[in-house]
Amino acid sequence: MVEVLARVLVAHPLHVFAVALVHFGFWAGIGMTAMRGSPTGNVMWVPALLWLAYAAWEWLVGAVTPEANIRVDLLLIWPLIAIVTLWAVIRTTIAWRSARRRGKTRR
Repeated sequence: MVEVLARVLVAHPLHVFAVALVHFGFWAGIGMTAMRGSPTGNVMWVPALLWLAYAAWEWLVGAVTPEANIRVDLLLIWPLIAIVTLWAVIRTTIAWRSARRRGKTRR
């Protein structure tokens, strides 16, 4: 699994940028739902910004040191992005379920 991620993401800043755009799309989609006023459901911008920063980092590493084949920086970056993305998905899911329950009780 990690090898597949490494092949797709490492040294491919446009792929990472595409992941950031997907997260920004989720954030925009949430903003158009009933969850837009929920502070707990509007957190998808956090991983989106982190993925965008990671895309910029990948571009910078590729531009400055294209011969770098041992990437110790990824030992810090990937767990951070994974934890924040998982956190945002869980918070959004909880907020979505809460909004659905509130919607059902109003009817």
